[in-house]
Formats: sequence, structure tokens, C-alpha cells
Amino acid sequence: MNVHFIGAGPGAADLITLRGARLLAACPVCLYAGSIVAPELLEHCGPDARLVDTAPMSLDEIEAEYLAAHAAGQDVARLHSGDLSVWSAVAEQIRRLEKHGIPYTMTPGVPSFAAAAAALGRELTIPEVAQSLVLTRISGRASKMPPGETLAGFGRTGATLAIHLAIHAIDRIVEELTPLYGAECPVAIVFRASWPEERIIRGTLADIADRLAAEPVERSAIVFVGPSLGAENFRESSLYDAYYQRRFRGRDGL
Repeated sequence: MNVHFIGAGPGAADLITLRGARLLAACPVCLYAGSIVAPELLEHCGPDARLVDTAPMSLDEIEAEYLAAHAAGQDVARLHSGDLSVWSAVAEQIRRLEKHGIPYTMTPGVPSFAAAAAALGRELTIPEVAQSLVLTRISGRASKMPPGETLAGFGRTGATLAIHLAIHAIDRIVEELTPLYGAECPVAIVFRASWPEERIIRGTLADIADRLAAEPVERSAIVFVGPSLGAENFRESSLYDAYYQRRFRGRDGL
């Protein structure tokens, strides 16, 4: 028996990995976060699978489901939104599984920031403009930020910021980042990337708060801040330069 943690991707049912879909089809039990996982993803489950929505459940209740499946010898597909590596809340579940000696696997998913970048039609790393992407959030009721992880601290690097779970704090984002990036720095808010109700709000640090107030969105959004979002006249990468020698290119004669 295994508990298979599966990254469901950002929302669209066809953005789950092939491995994830196969595991969903094979497992007789599926635990899923109903508040943030698209219902269409459950269509990958087998027709006789027992589906358990964990949205209203406590961690103790979820642990009890794992123990019951373990006693019955039934594999469990544990479906989480996005990718498992960030803000998935799998760490505390894994700790409890290890306490009981229950084996588990982890299947990554398409992260929400990648789907949001695709919706924007942008690469987030631009040559000589921005080569780093910071995935961060702000303190909330569920979890506080460590003291050293601040917007201002990350902003001093000049990297592109992908700020999750922070749409309610747009005024704070503007206040803390404007001195570092400048008022004209591009900002993009992507709401529910890959979902049917996907929306994009573009602006700058100077006007993004007003634009959001005119078109309000809920918490399931990512706020991108950084010059890479508006870069146009940038230097092309050497990766495909005709005179850039690479071992697979075979251009010794150039």
C-alpha cells in the first residue's frame, strides 16, 4: 500500500502529468482538496474509486483516512493543487505517514506560477534584465513568514517576484516595492491561471492598486513584479547565436 501525493497542476484537467493521471486511475481511494482542485480532475479517477473531499477535514481526520486505507491494503491518491514542492501542506502529512511506517510517493505537478506566466505569454527570465525568480508570499493566518524573508529583502535583488496568496495586500506590496523597483515597474496579476475564469490585470506599481480596485479578484491570484514583465529591447541570448559553439551544435568550422 502506498499514499501517492500528486500535484494536480494549476487547474485545467489536462495540465496534470501523465504519471499523475495514471495513478489517479489506478488508486481505489482518492483524497482531494475540493476547495482548490478543479472537479474535472476527478474524471481521471476510476469509476469505483472512493472520493474524499478533504476541504472540511482536519489533519487528524486525514490521517485517519490514511490509516484506514493502510489497514485495508488500498493505495491512496492524494491530490493537491499546483506542485507539491511549495505551499502544498504535504510536509506535515508525510511526517505522520513516516510515524506510522506508511510508504508514500511524490509526483510533481505544473506549478501555478508557470501557468500564470504562460497566460501572460512571457518568459520570466530575460537576458541581462532578470535571471532570477523569487517565489514568495506574505504572512497570513495559516502560516507566518520567517523574519528574514521579506518583500523588501527580495526586492533589493531586482529579481522578478511571484507573490502568492497576497492579493489582499496589494497596497503593502506597492508601498514596500516602489522604492526598490520604481513606480513605473510593470506588475501583472493573474487570477486562476488555466481555469475557465482566468483573468489578467496589468499595470505598474503606480497604478496597479487602482486597476485591481476597478476589477477586483479573489485570493487565488499571483502578483508578478519586475522589469522582465515589460522587457522588449533586450539582448538576445547566446544560446542560439550562430557563432556560439556548443558541443551538440557541430559548428567547428564557423
